Amino acid sequence: MDNLKIYLDKDINQDLIKSKKIAVIGFGSQGYGQSMNLRDSGCDVVLGLRQGGKSDVKAKNYGFKTMPIEDAVKWADIVQILIPDELQAKVYEEQIKPNMHSGQYLMFSHGFNIHYKKIVPPPDINVIMVAPKGPGHTVRSQYEEGKGVPSLIAVYQDFTGDSKEVSLSYASAIGAGRAGIIETTFKEETETDLFGEQAVICGGVSALMKAGFEVLTEAGYSPHMAYFEVLHEMKLIIDLVNQGGLADMRYSISNTAEYGDMTRGPKVIGEASKNAMREILKDIQSGKFADEFTTEMATGCKNFNRLREENASHPIEKTGEEIRSSFVWGQEDKIINKDRN
Repeated sequence: MDNLKIYLDKDINQDLIKSKKIAVIGFGSQGYGQSMNLRDSGCDVVLGLRQGGKSDVKAKNYGFKTMPIEDAVKWADIVQILIPDELQAKVYEEQIKPNMHSGQYLMFSHGFNIHYKKIVPPPDINVIMVAPKGPGHTVRSQYEEGKGVPSLIAVYQDFTGDSKEVSLSYASAIGAGRAGIIETTFKEETETDLFGEQAVICGGVSALMKAGFEVLTEAGYSPHMAYFEVLHEMKLIIDLVNQGGLADMRYSISNTAEYGDMTRGPKVIGEASKNAMREILKDIQSGKFADEFTTEMATGCKNFNRLREENASHPIEKTGEEIRSSFVWGQEDKIINKDRN
C-alpha cells in the first residue's frame, strides 16, 4: 500500500499564493466557492467572464472585479479554468491560449481536458490541478464554518519548478489545508473521479434510490414512506460513514439493520454489479466515455436533455418536492441558492 502523505496548513507556505495574481474563469459552483474563499484568504482575484452575462452580474454583486477572459488571462499569473468540461477546450483555444505567456500557471479542478488531450498546453506553461473533493457550494459553506473540503493536487507540467508549492498554497487558500490535501496525478484523478461519479456516488446511488422507491410503490406502499426510507435517510447514514467509515455506521444502527445490511446488501450489489462497474471503468480508461460526452455536448445535447427531463419527472422527485415543502427542515441555510450562487 502506498504511504499516505496528507498536507495541512502547517506544512504549506500560505503566503506564496498571495504573491500571485489569480484569474478564475467561470462563476458556477466551483468558480463561486473557490473565488470567494481565495478573496477571504487575502488573495488577488479577478473573474474572467463574458461581460454583461448572468455570471458576470452575479460576480459583480459579490463585489468582484471582472474582466473579459482575454484581459484576465493577460493580467494573471495563475489562470484557473472553472467553466464546464465541455466548454473548456474551445474557450482555451480561442480566448486563453493566444493570451498566455511563458511561466504562467494553467490550473484545473478536474483533469478531464488535459488527460484526454482535449487541451494541449505549450511546454513553457505550468499545468497544475487543485481538485476539492466536494461541490463548490460545499467548498464555500465549509470555509465559512472554519472548516475545509479535502482536496487533491497534481502537477502535469512544471516549467518554473515550483508548481507543487503553488498548488499547495492555492489549496490552502480555499480551505483545503484545514482538512487535508493529497497529491495525485491528472490520470488518476480523472479516471477515479469519473468512475466514482458514474458507478457510485451519483449514478449508482441515484439509480439505487429510484429502484428502491419503485419497488416499494409498486408493492403498494405510500410514496411518502418510500421517499423517507430510500432517499431522505440516505444523508443520515452517509454522515455516519463519512465520520467513521462503515464501522461507525454499523455501530449506530440497530442490530436488525446491521444484520440486514451485511446479509442482503451483497444480493443487491453483487458480481453482476461489479462487472457492470468494470465495463464503466474500461470506457473511462479508453477515452470512450470522454469522446461520447464531448460529442453529445457538441451535437445539441438531445439525449442529455431527454434524460434530464425523464429524471426530473420521476415520481421520487415529485414526492420529494411535496415532502420538503411541507416540513420545516431543509428550508433554512440552504447550501445552494440558484439566484445568488
